[in-house]
Amino acid sequence: MSQEKHSLITNTKCECGHQNPVGTELCEACGKPLTEEAESQPILEMRYDGVARRSQKSNPGVIDRIWNFFSSVKVAIYLIVFTLVGSMLGTIYPQESTFLNIDPSVYYKEEYGQLGHIYYLLGLSHTYTSWWFVLLLVMIGASLVICSLDRVLPLYKALSRQRIPKHISFLTRQKVTYQTSINGDGTEWVEKVKPIIRKKGYRVRTDGGTLLAEKQRFSRWGPYVLHIGLIVFLLAVLARGLPGMHMDVHIGFPEGEAKKIPDTSYYLENDGFSVEFYTEDDMPNEFKGKGKVLPKKFETKAILYRCESDCDDLTKEPKLIEVDRHNIQVNDPMNYKGLMAYQFDYDLNPVLRSVSPVLVNAQTGEEYGKFTLNIRDPEREYKVGAYTLKLKEKFSDFGLNDQGKPANMSSNQNAPAYLFQIYGPDLPEDGVQYFYFPKQIDKERFQQDALNAQLAGGSIPLNLDVMSMEDVDLSKSTTYLNVRVDKVMPFIWIGAAIAMLGLIMGFYFQHRRIWLRIDDGMLTLGAHTNKNWFGLRREISAVFKQMNIEVEEKSLENNRGSKL
Repeated sequence: MSQEKHSLITNTKCECGHQNPVGTELCEACGKPLTEEAESQPILEMRYDGVARRSQKSNPGVIDRIWNFFSSVKVAIYLIVFTLVGSMLGTIYPQESTFLNIDPSVYYKEEYGQLGHIYYLLGLSHTYTSWWFVLLLVMIGASLVICSLDRVLPLYKALSRQRIPKHISFLTRQKVTYQTSINGDGTEWVEKVKPIIRKKGYRVRTDGGTLLAEKQRFSRWGPYVLHIGLIVFLLAVLARGLPGMHMDVHIGFPEGEAKKIPDTSYYLENDGFSVEFYTEDDMPNEFKGKGKVLPKKFETKAILYRCESDCDDLTKEPKLIEVDRHNIQVNDPMNYKGLMAYQFDYDLNPVLRSVSPVLVNAQTGEEYGKFTLNIRDPEREYKVGAYTLKLKEKFSDFGLNDQGKPANMSSNQNAPAYLFQIYGPDLPEDGVQYFYFPKQIDKERFQQDALNAQLAGGSIPLNLDVMSMEDVDLSKSTTYLNVRVDKVMPFIWIGAAIAMLGLIMGFYFQHRRIWLRIDDGMLTLGAHTNKNWFGLRREISAVFKQMNIEVEEKSLENNRGSKL
């Protein structure tokens, strides 16, 4: 006969008449040991009251195997260790999310060398949003749920259906046990001891000459309340990856420009920035006489707008409605419906926002007209007289790669450059390519004229230049704000509060039970608690003393097992 068939016909009915589920070690009703392993124990294992758990099936199926994997405490420990190691790896170098206008593909190699480059290639520069780290968190959450269900449901069933009379072998195999003879009727003796035990805070039930006293059962649910709190916490952390739930970015806002906040419908305008510096007399003593320039106070007059229409249409101006104004200072952020903008840094150097180049004939010097070029957001096509300039490629940080070809070195506006295809009279049908550098220093550094002559295969028929400095639009300053949105933080606090409640329940309270039965003048007592055995023995000794039975606390220890 196969093992599976054998398990189906195993007799799990106790002599007390209770039918127990397969795998139960102690009878759910009377506590009598049902397995050979339980029979051989001098002191019974009471962690889950001997109940049958799904993870203990003798012939698990596929779903049961998955259940068993996640219900294993050992697996949970491994998952936590792997997550901790991953978290530690993420702290070796700064994460990408902490950067402000820095290209990580270049930054790690330049700042930390080859090890930093390997760190970036392995994806450790965004550890906490990587798929493997999120997967570990999901697996820990699954382990918490399945571990809890595997234990709490059978334990609840066992504790909620406790019968008062317990088998004699159940009582004598507890860590705290005592036997003595008494005079008189057993039922009367139980009724006399009942109020004494109740004064100790126990809930007492009796059945003839048997008694069950119990208190603080709720402490048994402490670990599972902790699990619920951790599950809520993990779900909240994972929800941060959903669009619109969490944002923590650093953004530069040039003065006088309304700039879109990523992944939102809001725009924020720097309507004016001011900074006040310490004088030499007001400066802290440790900085006096050292030539330091320290800001005393810096403030951004911020205006927050909500986009109502044409928000994603690059060909139209978005319709903005003002929703809030606030003078942002350090430790005094703007806060509008959970969107917070903190003062982070500033830059008093003027920022180039736009230029107005003029199209000039390189041979005759004839001017054909000028157009306005937005540095960050140029148009795709410009009309200048009879000529058409189509933007072919934009470089925010122009440079030459190892092969000597033009390349974008970073996302910063360090050396903006624009490659145009120019069409018009006296030009080839397919036009000519032309590089334009708005900054004079970049024109000289990259030799704009020589570069364009090379592209044209000789002399340059047309040339681009800036008419005058009056046609250059500069922002007076740039303020850097830390913009945050965190809609899941309340749930993180709720999860932490539930977890703390579970810890308090489990650590500061003890589930204590006392079983007592009298058979033909012989009193047998068994008691169990999940912690603080000395306190339990002291309570039982005090109860016996009030019943005129002198019992030393140490004599309540079950000598058949290990010492308490």
